Amino acid sequence: MLEHLGKELAFRFTVGGVEITFHPVVIAVALAVAVVLVAISLWLRRGLPVNADDPPSRRAVFLAAAVDLFENQLLGGISPRLVRQLLPFVMTLFFYVLLCNWAGVVPIPYIVAPTQDLNVSMGLALLVYAMTHYYGVRSKGIGRHLKGYVEPFPFLLPLNIVGDLGRTLSHGFRLFGNILGGAILMVVAPTAMMSISAAMVPVVGSALGWAWRVPLSLILNGWFGLAFGVIQAFVFTLLAVAYIQVSAD
Repeated sequence: MLEHLGKELAFRFTVGGVEITFHPVVIAVALAVAVVLVAISLWLRRGLPVNADDPPSRRAVFLAAAVDLFENQLLGGISPRLVRQLLPFVMTLFFYVLLCNWAGVVPIPYIVAPTQDLNVSMGLALLVYAMTHYYGVRSKGIGRHLKGYVEPFPFLLPLNIVGDLGRTLSHGFRLFGNILGGAILMVVAPTAMMSISAAMVPVVGSALGWAWRVPLSLILNGWFGLAFGVIQAFVFTLLAVAYIQVSAD
């Protein structure tokens, strides 16, 4: 059954006595972001020179600069072998989170940033959790990797497991909370400014309120929608690299 939950659409149905709710708009936007990333990747690939002697195109220069930035800023300090393995995953993760964050700026009804939905943020955190174990087993072998959970003392096994899972929960909730908080502030702050203006100057309060609302909305959208989206994507990806590096060392 399709229902309105505030300004969101949600499907609700029951399976075996368990109520399941999901947001079709969030799923559609998340899939659209993936399609956009694939399209951009194909477009950049077409701009690469066929022959090594050909002069580089603008797309090739942009791609080389992006790769160099990620290698120095996000993957600096780890082994060159691990850099080559992680670079495609890290760049894909960063740009996916970035475009998901920016989707909330699109002025279309019901369109929200997928990362302000806990299912998406936690799904990305679980993906990073799986990658930490994948690279840990690949680098050290399954025996040495599992041995890390009983070090330095075997009785610390439960605490190590709880800490491992808690790190993943914190990773997902951090992204979810920051993006959701920014989205709430973008809605609440202009309305609050209108109310304050009306209370202070009752005669022209409405006019002052709208005068506040327009520039304040632009500022909040520019900061929480664009700049804050870049920061959160960078932090999320940087933490992912740190977790994988610790597991692989």
